[in-house]
Amino acid sequence: MRFVLIAALLGAALSAVPAPQQPPPAAAPAAQLYRVELLQAAPGELISLVGLLRTYFEKLPASGDAPPFWMRHSQGDHWDLLLIYPMGSYAEYYSAERVARRAKASDVAAIAARIQQATAWREDIFMYGPPLDSLKGAFAGAGFFHVEMLHALPGKLAELRQERQMESTFQKYLHRPELFVFVRDQGAAWDILSIDFYRDLKHYAESADIPAEQQEAAARAVGFVGTAQIGPYLRSLISYHHDTLAVAMPSLKK
Repeated sequence: MRFVLIAALLGAALSAVPAPQQPPPAAAPAAQLYRVELLQAAPGELISLVGLLRTYFEKLPASGDAPPFWMRHSQGDHWDLLLIYPMGSYAEYYSAERVARRAKASDVAAIAARIQQATAWREDIFMYGPPLDSLKGAFAGAGFFHVEMLHALPGKLAELRQERQMESTFQKYLHRPELFVFVRDQGAAWDILSIDFYRDLKHYAESADIPAEQQEAAARAVGFVGTAQIGPYLRSLISYHHDTLAVAMPSLKK
C-alpha cells in the first residue's frame, strides 16, 4: 500500500509540467554548417578588439572564407560579441584548396594573433542552422536580437529542438519574428542556439500589446497547453540556459 501511494505521488509530481498536446515531429538539422564564436574582450580592449575584427573580416575573403554575421552584447550573458561564420559543410571548409588559401594568407594569421591578445575569453561551437540566404535576410533587417543558448537534459535534445520550432511557429502565428534555430554538432557544451530578430528594442517589446486571448489561441494552435505553460515546459527539458539581448554591428549587415 505504501509503495502504491509513493508511486502515485511521484506520478503527480512528474505531471506538474504539462507536455504539448499534439507536438509536431522534430525537424532534422539543416544542411548549412556554421561556426559560432563568443568573445569577451580583455579589460579595456573592447574597442580595440572590434577594430581588429573589422580588419580581419575584410581580409577573410582572400583566404577563401566568408566574413561572419555578428552582434554585440547589450544585457544578459557575459560575452561581448557573438560571431556566426558560414562554413557550408566540413568537406567544403576543410578542402585542400581552402586550407592552402588560408596558409597563404599570412596577414590574416597575423591579425588573428592580435585578436587573441585582445581577448580574455572565447568559446567555439559548430552548429547546423538555417539556410544561409534566410539568415542573410534576417540580419539585413535587424538591429536588435534576443539570443538563447540552451543545454538539454539527457535524452531531451530532440524534444527541445521540437519545442524551439513550436515557439517559432507560435511567434509567426502572432505575426512576430520567427526563431532561427541552430543545433550543436561539436564544440561547446550547450546544445541549441536560437535567435529572434527585431528592428529595434521597441519592436521587441511590442509583444506586450498583443491581447492575452490571441496569445492563448496561438499557443494552443501550435500544440502548447497554454501560454502559461510555455516557459515551464521549456524548463522541463533543459539543465540551464542563457538569455542575452544584443544589438547589431551595422558595418557587417548583409
